[in-house]
Amino acid sequence: MSTLVAIAIVLATMLAMEFVAWSSHKYIMHGFGWAWHRDHHEPHDNLLEKNDLYAVVGAAMSISMFALGSPLVAGEAAWSPATWIGAGILGYGIVYTLIHDGLVHQRYFRWVPKRGYARRLVQAHKLHHATVGKEGGVSFGFVIARDPAALKRELKEQRRSGIAVLRAAVDD
Repeated sequence: MSTLVAIAIVLATMLAMEFVAWSSHKYIMHGFGWAWHRDHHEPHDNLLEKNDLYAVVGAAMSISMFALGSPLVAGEAAWSPATWIGAGILGYGIVYTLIHDGLVHQRYFRWVPKRGYARRLVQAHKLHHATVGKEGGVSFGFVIARDPAALKRELKEQRRSGIAVLRAAVDD
């Protein structure tokens, strides 16, 4: 496999992982997986959250792909693109950790962006946390963020229609 094809697979996988993360966040974490995700939406002083178990799931996906692509593990049945898919999942996990845990929730460093896309990411995710409980909500992605003004309008409509309960911090 050429280097260019391997790089393309890694980048395509990283892009696809944003959709996987969005749909997992919306339908699993805010659905039947809420028991693991709940503490992420509630104030606490713990270093770790049950929600961090989802990172273990992502790591298992990446490791599985590396194993499927490895002749040492899979023998002649090894499928080399799987190695690069595993690298893409790992790459997305690193970006997710830096943006979501680092920038947005400031678990690793303190920096509040004043403008640009980084500010938009922080605002969008703060609006995601504006709901009480798992119902309703906006901005389930982690790297792609919609316009915060549009997200605010959507949240207000969810409150008006009884879909979501909003925290007091969301402007009326």
